[in-house]
Amino acid sequence: MQVGRLGLRRAVAVAMLVALALAASVAGLRLASGGGEVPARPPGERPELLLLTSLPIVFPERLTLDTVASPALSALQGRYRVTPISVADASSLAGHRLLLMAQPRAQPSEMLVELDRWVRGGGRVVVLADPALEWPTSKPLGDVTRPPFAFSDTGLLGHWGVLLEAPETFGPATLEADGKAVQTLSPGTLRATNGGCKITAGGLVARCKVGQGKAIVIADADFLAVEGRRGTARSANLGFLLGELDRLGR
Repeated sequence: MQVGRLGLRRAVAVAMLVALALAASVAGLRLASGGGEVPARPPGERPELLLLTSLPIVFPERLTLDTVASPALSALQGRYRVTPISVADASSLAGHRLLLMAQPRAQPSEMLVELDRWVRGGGRVVVLADPALEWPTSKPLGDVTRPPFAFSDTGLLGHWGVLLEAPETFGPATLEADGKAVQTLSPGTLRATNGGCKITAGGLVARCKVGQGKAIVIADADFLAVEGRRGTARSANLGFLLGELDRLGR
């Protein structure tokens, strides 16, 4: 009986994963046809994207049979084959070219060295580094599974030539990035510390050349969850993220 229950639980888990993938694919197409600025790619033309995040993007805080894919995952899966990873170590990064780090938890120093080596060898990474995360969550303070309030920068950004500063004021802010009105929430400010990084969008975005690779740092992660009238703000925000990822693929 215990084995049977275990098999049933596994079957339910697999069914939920399949349902999430299908929902994400359909929603990604809806985003593209409903005013999203970056259209979905045909399935056979989607490059792989590694995803390292503490945010409830791949799975919500409470996973049930009625769970649907998050808008962020739907948008990403409309353009990429998304592969979640738990750490940015050499074995996880080997053989891959593109990585999205969305408010990741603190990485051990040896893994930061491996991540830096991977980027300098030609890897491409977008880092959502929010110094004042306000993502809605039901998890209490102190819960180890709760997304960190502040991006855990242990010197990696400085090594790449950029400084992340906390916001002076908190609350919604609209910043222009590549002609897009990006709706943010208590964003930080990025400043270049060497000539390898270019700061744009009023300090929201840093585009850095790192060895043979590239890194784009965005001083906010809340923009993935910002909802506007009829979803317009979220659609534009997700289009902004997809545009930055596509920039690295050029």
